[in-house]
Amino acid sequence: MIITLVDSNVLLDVLTEDQKWFDWSSAALARCADEGSLAINPLIYAEVSAGFEAVEDLQAALSPEVFHRVPLPWEAAFLAGKAFLRYRRSEGAKSSPLPDFYIGAHAAVSGLRLLTRDSARYSTYFPAVELLAP
Repeated sequence: MIITLVDSNVLLDVLTEDQKWFDWSSAALARCADEGSLAINPLIYAEVSAGFEAVEDLQAALSPEVFHRVPLPWEAAFLAGKAFLRYRRSEGAKSSPLPDFYIGAHAAVSGLRLLTRDSARYSTYFPAVELLAP
């Protein structure tokens, strides 16, 4: 079965009806749902939660029947740290690992494809991950 990890930017495009990205993100999300199952992890959930006042509203928007909750594997945390080290050595300015490193590492170690519209960092640090991006 194909499992697609859905990045927060795609979810936010759909939930906020973003003028520029809504059409692409909603169509890509529907296509991935037709092809298999959709998944999110705690970091994606946290990023999307910023736009909600109540957890019940977030739960309704990211229904567990539609968006399967998958835990972040320990191996992904290790890989995220290694990717962050490469980033810092390339003169990256952030001082702690970005959520994208954990999300990309999660897709990499779990063999998940990743639906995102921010492919640059993922393709640089996780080239083996199948990206679905514009």
